[in-house]
Amino acid sequence: MILGDKKMGRPTDNPKDTSLKVRLDKASAEKLDECAKELDVSKAEVVRRGIHKVHDDLKK
Repeated sequence: MILGDKKMGRPTDNPKDTSLKVRLDKASAEKLDECAKELDVSKAEVVRRGIHKVHDDLKK
């Protein structure tokens, strides 16, 4: 492999190209971990679902 060649990842219809850093208190971090474990998804997926849920509630 030549230096500078990018490794091809898994193709996706919905690339995640925006990064976000957040600071959480201990209770929120524990809730996030619990949700991710219970739903068997990543913490990032829990956050994405939360964003959609709050956004949907704004329309009501």
